[in-house]
Amino acid sequence: MRNLIISAALVAASLFGMAAQANAEESKAPYVELSNPVPVAVPGKIEVVELFWYGCPHCYAFEPVINPWVEKLPSDVNFVRIPAMFGGPWDAHGQMFLTLEAMGVEHQVHAAVFNAIQKEGKKLTKKEDMAEFLATQGVDKDKFLATFDSFAIQGQIKKARELAKKYEITGVPTMIVNGKYRFDIGSAGGADEALQLADKLIAKERAATKAAAN
Repeated sequence: MRNLIISAALVAASLFGMAAQANAEESKAPYVELSNPVPVAVPGKIEVVELFWYGCPHCYAFEPVINPWVEKLPSDVNFVRIPAMFGGPWDAHGQMFLTLEAMGVEHQVHAAVFNAIQKEGKKLTKKEDMAEFLATQGVDKDKFLATFDSFAIQGQIKKARELAKKYEITGVPTMIVNGKYRFDIGSAGGADEALQLADKLIAKERAATKAAAN
């Protein structure tokens, strides 16, 4: 009887140890699974979000790595950039990005804006300065200024802030896969590793979708 009790205790301890190890391994995961998943912008597609700031040197350094990756994404993946808006220049730059996006020219001047802030030392925190610079890049100055202060852009600003809050981000660059998984370059172990992790999570979500359909 005593041996049975000891054996049972050993089994229980072993199971407890295995559970503890599993929890420890889970806690070391390079991503955080959000307790409240955020709906994606395009239903039926796997969404990958990058939250960034034009004033962030890490975001700037990430550009040459993430851009070629984005260009090769399969058709079932939707990539979205969202500006993080934590006040001050973050808000100014975020509003500039959303304005350019609404005008349909963001993709044409995105790199130039990054270079101007990161390499040329331009602050671009005042809309007049933004408009002057963007005019050198072929963006209509008057249209930019009119769009910048529009009601539609105020709505996009509110949406961007709400999403950042739901994603529970504390810094940039941060990536979100399918509204469920959050990680950054640091937690992933590097820029290349971050994209490898994104690929794994995309595959995980694709497999889950197929399983649910069967």
